[in-house]
Amino acid sequence: MNNFSNDEFDYHFLDEGFTVKDILNQKKNEVSSSDDKDAFYVVDLGDVLKKHLRWLKTLPQVTPFYAVKCNNSLTIVKTLAAVGAGFDCASKTEIQMMQSLGVPFGRIIYGNPWKQVSQIKYAANNGVQMMTVDSEVKLMKVASAHPKTKLILQIATDDSKAVFHLSAKFGTTLKTSRLLLEWVRELNIDVISVSFHVRSGCTEPESFVPAISDACYIFDMGTEVGFNIYLLDLGGGFPGSEDVKLKSEEIISVINTAFDTYFPSDSGVRTIAEPGRYNIASAFTLAVDIIVLQEQSGSDDEDESGEQTFMYYVNDKMYGSFTCILYNHAQVKPLLQKRPKSDEKYYSSSIWGQMCDGLDGIVECCDLPEMLMGHRMLFENIGAYTVAAASTFNGFQRPIINYVMSRPMWQGMQQIKSCDFPPEVEDQDISTLPVLRRVG
Repeated sequence: MNNFSNDEFDYHFLDEGFTVKDILNQKKNEVSSSDDKDAFYVVDLGDVLKKHLRWLKTLPQVTPFYAVKCNNSLTIVKTLAAVGAGFDCASKTEIQMMQSLGVPFGRIIYGNPWKQVSQIKYAANNGVQMMTVDSEVKLMKVASAHPKTKLILQIATDDSKAVFHLSAKFGTTLKTSRLLLEWVRELNIDVISVSFHVRSGCTEPESFVPAISDACYIFDMGTEVGFNIYLLDLGGGFPGSEDVKLKSEEIISVINTAFDTYFPSDSGVRTIAEPGRYNIASAFTLAVDIIVLQEQSGSDDEDESGEQTFMYYVNDKMYGSFTCILYNHAQVKPLLQKRPKSDEKYYSSSIWGQMCDGLDGIVECCDLPEMLMGHRMLFENIGAYTVAAASTFNGFQRPIINYVMSRPMWQGMQQIKSCDFPPEVEDQDISTLPVLRRVG
């Protein structure tokens, strides 16, 4: 790895032929003679860019607004801002981050329906117009604090096939949508968009079909009430792990077909989405070290097999990099940095964190060869809902993040920067987004 660091983006360039695994091996050698080992991430920013370019290729007319809550690392946000992504923000703090990076106001959605009045006023005073609402109470707050807002009406979806359910908390029903639109008309506020969210970890691509159908119904309802709703927001739910790439292709195919049915190319509708894990899940690899191991002989009454089992304690925790297990029901899988021998015996094992909390179980059961203190485990596809939600509970610090990028990807990013979203543009009218047409 070349030690030259890019001051603007705070990462290192990879030498030609180097990969993330090479960096992990290099860091292993750096600390091999030291007891002072800490967990750390290696992040391939080139992977983030490849995901962005893949999106532009496969969904060319769906403008991505990155969900900042998924991973708010400054370098990640900088990288996506540089190539023209929009941003879905949930708070004043996230909006301020976008402002500090010079993101045009037209590329910011204040997407959290649960807004306090002071933060609505902040958005209004700083040019952020697009806001999500899903109830009368929230509508009245926005109307009083930001009468020039451009509303996005969020509808509830069937999230029974999702890993993480939110429809009980977010989204208006079809039954109450008309009444809500009529209230908006009386308040003389503009509604420009309908949004939905099939929820994180959606396991069934077909879930997008009824959601798009319901959105079409609300578009027609808005026309009857007197609105010109022209923007469809597909929300999130797009998988980001490389091992589920096929699922992404299925989702694209399903969206394609639904667009043909409900929003044909001559409808004039524009579309955006709010991907989060899609952009950054596979870019992050976490390295942890075994700090304690406990061997069990299997001679007690609970283990009738008599086989040896091992409990491995590592230098990260459930309330740290593994919050994705609590927050998003993620299933993490350990990889060994040192390849085991072909004839090596495997044992039933469990992996635990370093917190003083019985909840801190990372992997309940997996098969591993016998390992020793100081041996390293890797966890891939761990960029989503980890860094952003990690705490310093018990005084344990968050892992250091090491960002890397290949020079060809860096050069490609410079080319995108030179033609996408000029920095002198302070606001972009959302109506200038491309018209929705068949994707893929």
